[in-house]
Amino acid sequence: MTMITGFQPSAHGSVLVKWGDTHVLCAASVEEEVPRHRFGSGGGWLTAEYNMLPGSTRPRKRRRTGGRETEIQRLIGRSLRAAFDLDAFGQRTITVDCDVLSADGGTRVASITGGYVAVKLAIAELMREGAIKKDPTNFSVAAVSVGIVDGEPRLDLPYEEDHRATVDMNLVMTGGGDLIEVQGTGEGGTFSRAEMDRLVDLGWIGVQALGDVQSRALGQ
Repeated sequence: MTMITGFQPSAHGSVLVKWGDTHVLCAASVEEEVPRHRFGSGGGWLTAEYNMLPGSTRPRKRRRTGGRETEIQRLIGRSLRAAFDLDAFGQRTITVDCDVLSADGGTRVASITGGYVAVKLAIAELMREGAIKKDPTNFSVAAVSVGIVDGEPRLDLPYEEDHRATVDMNLVMTGGGDLIEVQGTGEGGTFSRAEMDRLVDLGWIGVQALGDVQSRALGQ
Protein backbone atom coordinates (compact mmCIF):
# COMPACT_ATOMS: atom_id res chain seq x y z
CA MET A 1 0.00 0.00 0.00
CA THR A 2 1.23 3.48 -0.84
CA MET A 3 -0.21 6.94 -0.29
CA ILE A 4 0.53 9.94 -2.50
CA THR A 5 -0.47 13.11 -0.65
CA GLY A 6 -1.38 16.38 -2.33
CA PHE A 7 -2.65 14.53 -5.39
CA GLN A 8 -5.53 16.99 -5.85
CA PRO A 9 -4.07 20.42 -5.05
CA SER A 10 -7.41 22.27 -5.07
CA ALA A 11 -8.64 20.24 -2.08
CA HIS A 12 -7.60 21.22 1.44
CA GLY A 13 -6.21 17.72 1.91
CA SER A 14 -5.93 14.87 -0.57
CA VAL A 15 -4.30 11.48 -0.94
CA LEU A 16 -4.24 8.84 -3.65
CA VAL A 17 -4.36 5.43 -1.99
CA LYS A 18 -2.83 2.62 -4.06
CA TRP A 19 -3.69 -0.61 -2.27
CA GLY A 20 -2.78 -3.42 -4.63
CA ASP A 21 -5.02 -2.95 -7.66
CA THR A 22 -7.51 -0.88 -5.66
CA HIS A 23 -6.83 2.83 -6.17
CA VAL A 24 -8.95 5.45 -4.38
CA LEU A 25 -8.63 9.23 -4.44
CA CYS A 26 -9.65 10.74 -1.11
CA ALA A 27 -10.05 14.54 -1.04
CA ALA A 28 -11.12 16.62 1.97
CA SER A 29 -12.68 20.03 1.31
CA VAL A 30 -13.61 22.67 3.89
CA GLU A 31 -16.73 24.83 3.70
CA GLU A 32 -17.55 27.66 6.10
CA GLU A 33 -21.03 26.38 6.87
CA VAL A 34 -22.71 23.53 8.73
CA PRO A 35 -25.86 21.44 8.17
CA ARG A 36 -29.04 22.55 9.89
CA HIS A 37 -28.75 20.10 12.79
CA ARG A 38 -25.37 21.63 13.74
CA PHE A 39 -26.33 25.26 13.23
CA GLY A 40 -25.87 27.33 16.38
CA SER A 41 -23.95 24.57 18.16
CA GLY A 42 -20.61 26.34 17.75
CA GLY A 43 -19.17 23.13 16.35
CA GLY A 44 -18.72 21.68 12.90
CA TRP A 45 -19.48 18.58 10.87
CA LEU A 46 -17.69 15.91 8.88
CA THR A 47 -19.33 13.94 6.09
CA ALA A 48 -18.30 11.76 3.15
CA GLU A 49 -19.31 10.94 -0.39
CA TYR A 50 -18.31 7.74 -2.21
CA ASN A 51 -18.52 6.61 -5.79
CA MET A 52 -16.90 4.14 -8.14
CA LEU A 53 -15.94 5.68 -11.46
CA PRO A 54 -17.26 3.89 -14.56
CA GLY A 55 -13.84 2.62 -15.65
CA SER A 56 -12.92 1.27 -12.21
CA THR A 57 -14.30 -2.20 -13.03
CA ARG A 58 -14.80 -4.48 -15.99
CA PRO A 59 -17.45 -4.54 -17.31
CA ARG A 60 -17.98 -0.78 -17.05
CA LYS A 61 -19.88 0.34 -13.98
CA ARG A 62 -22.73 2.68 -14.75
CA ARG A 63 -22.42 6.14 -13.23
CA ARG A 64 -24.98 6.35 -10.45
CA THR A 65 -25.45 6.78 -6.74
CA GLY A 66 -27.64 4.13 -5.19
CA GLY A 67 -28.19 2.05 -2.10
CA ARG A 68 -24.70 0.53 -1.98
CA GLU A 69 -22.95 3.86 -2.44
CA THR A 70 -25.15 5.51 0.18
CA GLU A 71 -24.46 2.74 2.70
CA ILE A 72 -20.70 2.96 2.13
CA GLN A 73 -20.49 6.73 2.37
CA ARG A 74 -22.46 6.63 5.62
CA LEU A 75 -19.96 4.09 6.95
CA ILE A 76 -17.04 6.33 5.94
CA GLY A 77 -18.66 9.36 7.56
CA ARG A 78 -19.42 7.53 10.83
CA SER A 79 -15.91 6.10 11.02
CA LEU A 80 -14.18 9.43 10.45
CA ARG A 81 -16.46 11.42 12.77
CA ALA A 82 -15.46 9.10 15.61
CA ALA A 83 -11.83 10.16 15.17
CA PHE A 84 -12.33 13.91 15.62
CA ASP A 85 -13.79 16.39 18.08
CA LEU A 86 -16.34 18.10 15.84
CA ASP A 87 -16.88 20.90 18.37
CA ALA A 88 -13.28 21.99 17.78
CA PHE A 89 -13.91 22.47 14.04
CA GLY A 90 -15.78 25.73 14.51
CA GLN A 91 -18.80 26.40 12.28
CA ARG A 92 -17.43 24.59 9.24
CA THR A 93 -17.90 21.29 7.42
CA ILE A 94 -15.23 18.95 6.09
CA THR A 95 -16.46 16.79 3.22
CA VAL A 96 -14.38 13.78 2.20
CA ASP A 97 -14.89 12.71 -1.42
CA CYS A 98 -13.79 9.13 -2.06
CA ASP A 99 -13.63 8.27 -5.75
CA VAL A 100 -12.62 4.74 -6.72
CA LEU A 101 -10.38 4.81 -9.79
CA SER A 102 -9.65 1.08 -9.82
CA ALA A 103 -11.40 -1.63 -7.82
CA ASP A 104 -10.02 -4.99 -6.73
CA GLY A 105 -11.81 -5.43 -3.42
CA GLY A 106 -11.68 -3.42 -0.22
CA THR A 107 -12.74 -0.07 -1.66
CA ARG A 108 -14.63 0.97 1.48
CA VAL A 109 -11.75 0.16 3.84
CA ALA A 110 -9.31 1.96 1.53
CA SER A 111 -11.65 4.98 1.55
CA ILE A 112 -11.74 5.09 5.36
CA THR A 113 -7.99 4.61 5.73
CA GLY A 114 -7.21 7.25 3.11
CA GLY A 115 -10.03 9.51 4.25
CA TYR A 116 -8.43 9.83 7.67
CA VAL A 117 -5.18 11.05 6.09
CA ALA A 118 -7.06 13.53 3.86
CA VAL A 119 -8.88 15.00 6.87
CA LYS A 120 -5.64 15.28 8.86
CA LEU A 121 -4.04 17.17 5.97
CA ALA A 122 -7.03 19.53 5.79
CA ILE A 123 -6.85 20.14 9.53
CA ALA A 124 -3.14 20.90 9.27
CA GLU A 125 -3.92 23.57 6.67
CA LEU A 126 -6.64 25.08 8.87
CA MET A 127 -4.22 25.21 11.79
CA ARG A 128 -1.53 26.88 9.66
CA GLU A 129 -4.09 29.52 8.68
CA GLY A 130 -5.10 30.02 12.31
CA ALA A 131 -8.69 29.00 11.57
CA ILE A 132 -8.57 26.43 14.37
CA LYS A 133 -6.23 26.59 17.35
CA LYS A 134 -6.21 23.05 18.69
CA ASP A 135 -5.79 19.75 16.87
CA PRO A 136 -9.25 18.10 17.09
CA THR A 137 -7.95 14.54 16.55
CA ASN A 138 -9.17 12.03 19.15
CA PHE A 139 -7.28 9.06 17.68
CA SER A 140 -6.26 7.59 14.34
CA VAL A 141 -8.60 5.38 12.34
CA ALA A 142 -7.93 2.70 9.74
CA ALA A 143 -9.98 -0.13 8.25
CA VAL A 144 -9.21 -3.50 6.70
CA SER A 145 -11.04 -6.50 5.25
CA VAL A 146 -10.74 -10.03 6.62
CA GLY A 147 -12.48 -13.25 5.75
CA ILE A 148 -12.45 -17.02 5.66
CA VAL A 149 -11.41 -18.44 2.29
CA ASP A 150 -11.01 -22.19 1.71
CA GLY A 151 -11.44 -22.69 5.46
CA GLU A 152 -8.57 -20.34 6.30
CA PRO A 153 -8.74 -16.89 7.93
CA ARG A 154 -7.20 -14.32 5.60
CA LEU A 155 -6.32 -10.66 5.80
CA ASP A 156 -6.94 -8.01 3.12
CA LEU A 157 -9.03 -9.84 0.53
CA PRO A 158 -8.70 -8.98 -3.17
CA TYR A 159 -11.74 -9.56 -5.35
CA GLU A 160 -10.63 -13.06 -6.34
CA GLU A 161 -10.74 -14.12 -2.67
CA ASP A 162 -13.61 -11.90 -1.60
CA HIS A 163 -16.14 -13.34 -4.07
CA ARG A 164 -15.59 -16.91 -2.81
CA ALA A 165 -15.15 -16.19 0.90
CA THR A 166 -17.49 -18.08 3.22
CA VAL A 167 -17.14 -15.26 5.77
CA ASP A 168 -16.57 -11.65 4.75
CA MET A 169 -15.85 -8.94 7.32
CA ASN A 170 -14.79 -5.29 7.34
CA LEU A 171 -13.21 -3.89 10.50
CA VAL A 172 -12.82 -0.23 11.42
CA MET A 173 -10.45 0.28 14.33
CA THR A 174 -8.64 3.02 16.21
CA GLY A 175 -4.87 3.20 16.37
CA GLY A 176 -5.14 1.84 19.91
CA GLY A 177 -7.03 -1.28 18.83
CA ASP A 178 -10.58 -0.34 19.82
CA LEU A 179 -13.38 -1.23 17.42
CA ILE A 180 -15.44 1.49 15.76
CA GLU A 181 -17.49 -0.71 13.45
CA VAL A 182 -17.66 -4.38 12.48
CA GLN A 183 -19.46 -5.51 9.33
CA GLY A 184 -19.43 -9.29 9.12
CA THR A 185 -21.48 -11.74 7.08
CA GLY A 186 -21.58 -15.49 6.70
CA GLU A 187 -21.89 -15.87 2.94
CA GLY A 188 -24.33 -18.75 2.72
CA GLY A 189 -23.27 -20.21 6.07
CA THR A 190 -22.40 -19.38 9.64
CA PHE A 191 -19.25 -18.69 11.61
CA SER A 192 -18.37 -19.31 15.22
CA ARG A 193 -17.47 -16.85 17.96
CA ALA A 194 -13.94 -18.29 17.93
CA GLU A 195 -13.66 -17.64 14.19
CA MET A 196 -14.90 -14.08 14.64
CA ASP A 197 -12.32 -13.47 17.38
CA ARG A 198 -9.58 -14.85 15.13
CA LEU A 199 -10.63 -12.52 12.31
CA VAL A 200 -10.64 -9.50 14.64
CA ASP A 201 -7.15 -10.41 15.86
CA LEU A 202 -6.00 -10.76 12.26
CA GLY A 203 -7.58 -7.41 11.39
CA TRP A 204 -5.73 -5.72 14.25
CA ILE A 205 -2.42 -6.88 12.73
CA GLY A 206 -3.46 -5.25 9.47
CA VAL A 207 -4.64 -2.02 11.10
CA GLN A 208 -1.29 -1.60 12.87
CA ALA A 209 0.50 -1.93 9.52
CA LEU A 210 -1.90 0.56 7.94
CA GLY A 211 -1.24 2.98 10.79
CA ASP A 212 2.45 2.94 9.88
CA VAL A 213 1.61 3.83 6.27
CA GLN A 214 -0.67 6.65 7.44
CA SER A 215 2.02 8.03 9.75
CA ARG A 216 4.61 8.06 6.96
CA ALA A 217 2.18 9.82 4.62
CA LEU A 218 1.59 12.49 7.27
CA GLY A 219 5.31 12.87 7.95
CA GLN A 220 5.04 11.58 11.52
